[in-house]
Formats: sequence, structure tokens, C-alpha cells
Amino acid sequence: MIDLYTAPTPNGHKVSITLEELAIPYEVHIINLLAGDQKKPDYVKLNPNGRIPTIVDRDEGDFAVFESGAIMIYLAEKAGRLVPTDRKGRSRVIQWLMFQMGGIGPMMGQANVFYRYFPEKIQPAIDRYQNECRRLFEVLDAQLAEHEWLAGDYSIADIANWAWVRTYKWSGVRVDGLEHLSRWMGAMSGRPACRKGVEVPFALPDLGEDSEAGKEFAKAAETLLQK
Repeated sequence: MIDLYTAPTPNGHKVSITLEELAIPYEVHIINLLAGDQKKPDYVKLNPNGRIPTIVDRDEGDFAVFESGAIMIYLAEKAGRLVPTDRKGRSRVIQWLMFQMGGIGPMMGQANVFYRYFPEKIQPAIDRYQNECRRLFEVLDAQLAEHEWLAGDYSIADIANWAWVRTYKWSGVRVDGLEHLSRWMGAMSGRPACRKGVEVPFALPDLGEDSEAGKEFAKAAETLLQK
């Protein structure tokens, strides 16, 4: 059994989708980011960085794993699925996983900060991060023009990138003209595990740009910038 400490964010969804795809039993523990649960001493003992997600593998002596990408690798190797065992195949998956962790995630995160959360709209910063997100999307599109999935067979690389890319509207990034990326996004959203995983720990309301829920979410997220 896996204990999953998480919140409804792309990094949290990376792990919940992985657990669903692997059919590994897990128990959800909601971390209330606005209340500062992620900074409480008991949680920091599990995750020294004070972020989400974190897992604890009860079957391995309550072994804790933090950092979403590291968790995905751990779970995939535990189950023997979603990451190849041969050196080259495993490397391809890890490369595209690192592409998300070093590029897609940080750049979309910064786009969110400057486009949605910062009270002062600094247009050069907004342009910089949205343009870089678009460039990274074009890299994905080029790869998907040649491959059904990012690293050969369906893998944790697809899960990690989709959990972020699917939120492109919130980051103010365009996907028009990226037909291969759009094909892949449709395939991902059609997977039952993906649909279920993005509702963990709970389904978010419509966060459309002009919706009240979207405005409230952005306002709440603004407070997290100082934590």
C-alpha cells in the first residue's frame, strides 16, 4: 500500500495518474497548501523540501520518496511497467521525463506566476515565459510527429508531460498549429487512468480565465508565492 500526500496540482497529478495506470493500491492524504500543511514538521520529515507530492511505501518499511519524477521512477520500477528495463529504452524515457522536470514544469510554472498570480503584470516576463513554453511545446510536437508516444511505448514520460501541458490555457500558451501535440493530448485524455488521476485528491472546478472559480484560485495562489 502506498500513502500519497498530495494536492490538486500538475506535479501531484503526475503521481496519482501513475498510481492509477499501475493499479497500485494507495491512500490519499490531502496536503492543504494554503494552510501550510507542507511546512509542518511531521510532513517535512517525509519531504525535506516542504512541497508536494510525497509517497510512503508501507510495503518497504514506510520508505518515503519525494520529488514527483523520482516518485514516478520508483513506482514504475516497483511495478515493472511504464519504464523499459533495457538501458537505451530506459534512457529515452528518463530524457523526456527530465525534459518535463527541467523545462515544461518550471517554464509553465513561471508563466503562471507572471500571467496569473503576480499582482503587477510585467509584460516582458509574461512574454518570456509564454514564448519559452510555446517553444517547448513545439519540441514535443516535433517528437510526436515521428512517434505515437514520447519515448517509444507509453510511459511515465507521457504522463509527466501531459499533466502539465494539459493546463496550457491557464498559462496563456497557444497550441494552435501543433497537430501532433493535439493528437497526443487527445489520446492521453482518453485514458481512464489519466481522467481519474487528475481528480485526485479532488476534482477542481472550471478555472476558465473569466470564471469566478478561476479568479479565486489565482488569488489564493498569489498568497503561496510568499510561502
